Amino acid sequence: MGGVSLAMKVWEQYAMLIFDYPSKKELKTQIGQPLKYRETSIFGEEYRTTGILTGCNRPHLTGHKREFFANVTLFNGLITAVK
Repeated sequence: MGGVSLAMKVWEQYAMLIFDYPSKKELKTQIGQPLKYRETSIFGEEYRTTGILTGCNRPHLTGHKREFFANVTLFNGLITAVK
């Protein structure tokens, strides 16, 4: 049972969302705003209102032309940092 909870912690750390922004530069201008995202997991929601979320833009899914990856820090559902 301990191994299952460890596996879930590792999975949660690396879960990935799709960020619905045309570029990472545009995402960085959204500090203080709610995150626009798409869930990717069939096993449950990956989004958390507080914490660091890892995600990307997938042009073939969002229609935006630029692909990027980012870590977004959220607090109470609002973006506080983008790296």
